[in-house]
Amino acid sequence: MNDTAQGATETDYSSTLFLPETNFPMRAGLPQREPDWLKRWEDMDIYALQREQAKDRPLFTLHDGPPYANGNIHIGHALNKTLKDLVSRSMQMLGYNAAYVPGWDCHGLPIEWKIEEQYRAKGKDKNEVPVVEFRQECRTFAEQWVDIQREEFKRLGVLGEWDNPYLTMSFDAEAQIARELMKVSMSGQLYRGSKPVMWSVVERTALAEAEIEYQDYESDTIWVKFPVSRIAAVDGSDTDAVIAHREHLTGASVVIWTTTPWTIPANRAISFSSRITYGLFEVTAAPAENWAKVGDKLIIADKLAAEVFAKAKVEGHTRLQDVPASVLGALAAHHPLRGLAGGYEFDVPLLDGEHVTDDAGTGFVHTAPGHGLDDFGIWMESTRLLQQRGIDPSIPYVVDDGGFYTKDAPGFEGARVIDDNGKKGDANQRVITALAERGAMVARGRVKHQYPHSWRSKKPVIYRNTPQWFVYMDRPIGASPSSGPAGHLLPEGEKNAPAPANTLRTRALAAIDKTRFYPATGQNRIRAMIADRPDWVLSRQRAWGVPITVFVHKESGEILKDEAVNHRIAQSFEEEGADAWYKPGAAERYLGADRNPDDYEMVRDVLDVWFDSGSTHAFVLRNKQKWPYLKFPASMYLEGSDQHRGWFHSSLLESCATNGYAPYDSVLTHGFTMDGEGRKMSKSLGNVVAPQEIIKQFGADILRLWVASSDYSEDLRLGKEIIQTTVDSYRKLRNTLRWLLGNLAHFKAHDLVDPEDMPELERLMLHRLAQLDSGVRAAYKEYDYRKVVTLLTNFMNIELSAFYFDIRKDALYCDPISSVRRRSALTVLDHLFNCLTAWLAPILVFTMEECWLERHPEDGSSVHLRLFPEVPPNWIDDGLAQKWQLIRAVRRVVTGALEIERREKRIGSSLEAAPRVFLEDARYAAALDGLDLADIAITSAISVEQGSGPADAFRLEDVPGVAVVPALAEGRRCARSWKVSPDVGSDADYPDVTARDAQALRERAAAGL
Repeated sequence: MNDTAQGATETDYSSTLFLPETNFPMRAGLPQREPDWLKRWEDMDIYALQREQAKDRPLFTLHDGPPYANGNIHIGHALNKTLKDLVSRSMQMLGYNAAYVPGWDCHGLPIEWKIEEQYRAKGKDKNEVPVVEFRQECRTFAEQWVDIQREEFKRLGVLGEWDNPYLTMSFDAEAQIARELMKVSMSGQLYRGSKPVMWSVVERTALAEAEIEYQDYESDTIWVKFPVSRIAAVDGSDTDAVIAHREHLTGASVVIWTTTPWTIPANRAISFSSRITYGLFEVTAAPAENWAKVGDKLIIADKLAAEVFAKAKVEGHTRLQDVPASVLGALAAHHPLRGLAGGYEFDVPLLDGEHVTDDAGTGFVHTAPGHGLDDFGIWMESTRLLQQRGIDPSIPYVVDDGGFYTKDAPGFEGARVIDDNGKKGDANQRVITALAERGAMVARGRVKHQYPHSWRSKKPVIYRNTPQWFVYMDRPIGASPSSGPAGHLLPEGEKNAPAPANTLRTRALAAIDKTRFYPATGQNRIRAMIADRPDWVLSRQRAWGVPITVFVHKESGEILKDEAVNHRIAQSFEEEGADAWYKPGAAERYLGADRNPDDYEMVRDVLDVWFDSGSTHAFVLRNKQKWPYLKFPASMYLEGSDQHRGWFHSSLLESCATNGYAPYDSVLTHGFTMDGEGRKMSKSLGNVVAPQEIIKQFGADILRLWVASSDYSEDLRLGKEIIQTTVDSYRKLRNTLRWLLGNLAHFKAHDLVDPEDMPELERLMLHRLAQLDSGVRAAYKEYDYRKVVTLLTNFMNIELSAFYFDIRKDALYCDPISSVRRRSALTVLDHLFNCLTAWLAPILVFTMEECWLERHPEDGSSVHLRLFPEVPPNWIDDGLAQKWQLIRAVRRVVTGALEIERREKRIGSSLEAAPRVFLEDARYAAALDGLDLADIAITSAISVEQGSGPADAFRLEDVPGVAVVPALAEGRRCARSWKVSPDVGSDADYPDVTARDAQALRERAAAGL
C-alpha cells in the first residue's frame, strides 16, 4: 500500500523539520537597497581598509584612462568602469594591493566650446574676455561635471579613491604635463614646422588622428586637364625616349582626378608611378557641347582610360602610343588656372611617387603639398629636384583657419571651403567654373565615401598646411634638430630608409613587443598605427589647456633650452596652475634677469589634450607622495578599442619619449555597445540604453552581470530582451544563494565534518569546488569574466540546484541532529557559501555584500575585505568524479522514466516510486556498490538487478546498458518526510513516521527543540 492507514490521523510535522530560515529576500529590490550598501562602504571607508589590509602585498595597478568631464555618463562609460572595477576587485581578492585611482580629462575643445556657446547666447565675444577669466570658467564647468560623473560612477558600485582622484587640470598635474613637454623639448624631439594637418574649420584648431572619425560624405569629383608645357630632362641630357616623344606630346594634357576641387589653386605638382603603364589617347568622337573635345590628346593610365572616357561622355578614342616613366619624369605642365589673376604662371612638374596607384582616378595624382600628407611628402622629398628645375619649393597658405581662401589663391580670395556650421562653402563651385571657362575640365561627378570628421563637432575637416609644433618620430633622440626653410620642414630622408636605432618610433615599436595585449590582436593593431604614423602634432590653437611652455628666439628660430627657466615655469604652475603662463609679466618672470623678453617669442598654443592624458603616468603613477600604492609602469591600461589610436597610443609615445619604454605592462581593450539588433546606439534611432535607467529599474548588479557575462573583446549588444535574460540569470543565482543561507541557519561549528569522513556525494562536491577554484582563479587572472560567470552559473544551476541540493533536501530537512550525512552536507554548504560569495563578489558587488552580511552581520565585516578562499588541492579526486559520472548516468535514466510516470499521472512525485533498475554493464554495478541509489534518485525505494531488463523498459540512447521499469513504492507515507515505506510505524513512540524520522524527533526533543 501507499496510503495512510485507514482511520489514522497525520500530525503536522513541518515544525520539526530543519527547513530553510533566512531574511535574505527572494525579491532583491536592488534599486532601493544598493544605495544603502554604498553608504555603508562610505561610512566604514572600505577602500582605506583595503589599502591597510593589503599594504604588504604585491602591487597591481590598473591605471584609469580619464573620461572627459562634460556630460552624464553613457552605457559605454558604464561598460568601461565596470570592467575596470572587475579587474581591480578580482586582483585584490587574488592577493594583490589593487588600488584604483579614478581620473578625469578636463582640458580641451569640448569644454571650451560649451563656454563659447554660453557667450554667444549672451551676445558676448570670447576675445574680449581676459584669457585667465575665460579659462576659469572652463575650469568651473569641468569641476561641475566631475562631481556629477563621480556620483554616477559610484552608483555603478565602482570602488576607488573617489575623494582623491586625479584631474588633468589640477595644479600639480598641469605642472607635470609642462615638465613632460619640456623634457621632450630638451631632448631635441620638439620642433615647429609646417605640414598639412587635420584642421577643424568649425572649431578653429588642428586635430590629431585620435580626434578624427570617418563618416559617409558626398564629395564633388572632377577630371582636369593639365596641358604639357615642356618636355626636357632636368640636366639637359635628353634621352632618346624624351626626344622621340617631344613632338607627339606637344599639345597633350595630363588628366588628374580629385574629390577636393577646392585644392586646385594649391596645386604645385602632378604625381605618377613608374609601376603603372600610361598611354597617349586621342578623342575621336564626342558631343559638340562636351568638355572633352574631338582632337584632345590626353595622357591617362591604361587601366583607367575606359572609365575616364565613360565619365567624360567620349564616344570614341584611339590610343596613340605608350608614355613611359622616363618621359613622364621629364614633363612639366601648365597650371589649369593659368591666366587667372596672374597667379598661376608657374610650371607644374611631374614627380614619381610611391603613393600613386591605378585603383581609381586617372593614374595621376593632383599634388597640393599644403593639403595632403602624401602630397607634402613627395614635395619635400623632391626639394633638390625642384630647385634644379628652377621651381620655388615653398608651400603656399591657400586656406586660412576659417576655411577662407587667402591671397595665395588669386582669383578666389574670400571664397570658402567649409562654413562655421560645417557646410560646404562656395569654393568648389567657383573653382569648377573657373576651370570650365579655361577649357580645363574633362568631366565632373559626385562620390559618396568615408571622409574625416571631428569626433567632437561631427563636422567635416580639411587638411591644411599650418605652422604647428611636432614631435619627431624618426629623428635620433638627443640629436639637435636642424632647421629648414622658414616655416617648413627639411626632407626627412627617403621613405624606405631604415629608421635610426634610437628614435621615438623604434622605442615605441620595441615597447609594444614587450606588452601583453588582451585580446592579442590589439598588439598588431597598435603596431601598425605606430609603424605608419606621421610626426605627432602637439599644438592646438585654443585657450583651455596646458600651454606649450617654450620660448623661441626670434632671430635664430631656436627653442630656448634652459633648465632654470623650465624650473621656474613648473614651480609657478605648481603654485598657480597653468594660468600663470597667461598672467602679465610671465615672460620676464620665467626668462629671468639674464635675458631680454623682446628677443623671444612666448608660444601661445596649447597642448593637444592627448598629450595631457598621455602624461598621466607621470603625475599619477609616479606620484608616490600622493598615491604610494601605485606602481610604474602600470600593470594594465584598459579602454575601448578606439584607444589604440587614442590614449594607449599617446601614452605610449609620451612615455617612450620621456622614459624610453611603455607606461604599461599590459593593455586590455573592449568593444562598443550596440543595441539588441547589433546597431549603433543613437538618439535618432531611439535605441539608446542609458545606464541610469537600467539601474533605476533593475539595479546596478544587473548591469554588472551583463558586462561580466558578455564577450567584451567584441561589440556588446544590449536591449530589453538581453536585459531580461540577465535578470533571469540573476534570479537563479540569487535563489541558489538564498537556499544556501536558509539551510546554513542550522549550521553550527560542531557540525563540521572532515572530508575523509563524508559520504561520497559530499566529497564529489568538494572535488568540484577544487576544480572550480582552479578554473575561476585562472579566468580572473586572464580577465575572462564571461568564463567566470559561465563556470559559476552552470555549477550553481545544474550541479547544485538541480542535482546536489535536490538530493540532499531530505537529509538536510529530515535527518537527526547527529546524522553524519546531514552534518557533512551542512559542512559542504558552508564551503560552498564561502567560495561562491567570494568568487561572485567582484561581479555582484551589492548582492554578495548583502548575502555575506546576512550570515555575518557583525560590524566591520564585508565580503570585499576577503581574499578568494584557499581551497585544499587534496580535495581533487578524479577517480571519484569518474565513478560519479556513471552514477549520474544511471540517475538520468531513472528520472527520465519517472518523468513519464508523472506526466501520465501514475505518480504525483518521485517519492511514490520504487523503480527496478537493470544493469548490463558491470561498470555501473561496481559504481553503485555500497550506495543508496534511492537516496540519489529521490525515490522511496529502488531495486538494482543484473541483466538487460524487459523490452518495454525505459532506456536512454546515450546510456546503453541501463533500463528502468517503474513501480510504486510499498508501504505507508511518512507523515514527516513523505517517503513511502513499510518502515513507517516501526517505532511505537512515533507510529506515523519512519524509524529515521522517529530518531530525528527523539533527538530534537532531547535538545529542547
